[in-house]
Amino acid sequence: MKYYIISGEASGDLHASNLIKGLKKNDPEAVFRGWGGDLMQEAGCTIVRHYKDTAIMGFLTVLKNLGKIKENIRLCCEDIADWKPDVLILVDYAGFNLRIARFAKAAGFKVFYYISPKLWAWNTGRVKKIKAYVDRMYVIFPFEEDFYRKYDYVVQYAGNPLVDAISERPWQEESFHDFVEVNGLSGKPIIALLAGSRAQELKHVLPKMLSMVKYFPEYEFVIAGAPSMKAEDYAPYMKGGGVPIVYGQTYRLLQQSRAALVTSGTATLETALLKIPEVVCYSGEGGAFSYFLFKLFVKVKYISLVNLVMGREVVKELLMQKLNEKNLLRELKAVVGEGPERSCMLADYDELEKRMGQSGASDRFAALMVHDLKCSRG
Repeated sequence: MKYYIISGEASGDLHASNLIKGLKKNDPEAVFRGWGGDLMQEAGCTIVRHYKDTAIMGFLTVLKNLGKIKENIRLCCEDIADWKPDVLILVDYAGFNLRIARFAKAAGFKVFYYISPKLWAWNTGRVKKIKAYVDRMYVIFPFEEDFYRKYDYVVQYAGNPLVDAISERPWQEESFHDFVEVNGLSGKPIIALLAGSRAQELKHVLPKMLSMVKYFPEYEFVIAGAPSMKAEDYAPYMKGGGVPIVYGQTYRLLQQSRAALVTSGTATLETALLKIPEVVCYSGEGGAFSYFLFKLFVKVKYISLVNLVMGREVVKELLMQKLNEKNLLRELKAVVGEGPERSCMLADYDELEKRMGQSGASDRFAALMVHDLKCSRG
């Protein structure tokens, strides 16, 4: 069968690539085409457009790029119509993917959604679009089943693919000494900086993270270079130099780190599953106006996946105007040092790991999709 897959960021690329591997096991004749990244391509998908050319975030940035967004949607719809897949599989990335879903459903294509948009966090009105345009929804958090049940929409849950990515990662036995030597680092204890995979995230979050360097001379701060970024993307924020960037080694960097500053998103959960104490950082453009919009539309108490899964505060979230030098210093000191905050966080991570379930989710979801496709074809 022919599978057209769309992901719009690094985490989606990772999960889509593992899904592709699972689909191949369950459908030996599977062929893939779509929008995504390097990992999807390595897994055997023909990439029409890379996510680094389409990723746009932030209220104001989206408004400034409406023309570009519309053109990308047009190109994507045309490509789907020309290729005529047996199914369109959308991976998160709601702003773009729900528009594609509307087109695909009207054009008569089967539409599957893998990894639900975070409708429970904001814009719950989009559930109506999900029900109208999506034939099957596959969710990766158990609380999402309850969320959709309130809207009389049945979804399928088979675990979380992030557990697969963590358990199957390479270099698990690498020593601190070997990691430091390979990457030319100083040998001091490491504080990892995960500032995101989009230009807007770097602009608004990385400078605040880097403001911590002067307070922790006994540590080496190391930036986890996103696959979609290059040295010139980080250059504007590296005026003083001295902070190394390690590309394509985020898990390796994290497992060798004492603590991490992490932009909100999937990375918060990855960091927790690797048992690294963290502070969650989220900011945006527009100052007070963006903060007003944020408070107006966000419907959940927490934004980090760690806290959402646990249903309580496990990791500290510094959001928007609260992400400042004073607060960041206080919270980073708490998790770096040997103290109750660090101990409690690590204990909570053990409980989080149990709640996330066993590995193998990617294969289980793939099997469900192939089964559902075969059933729908009679």
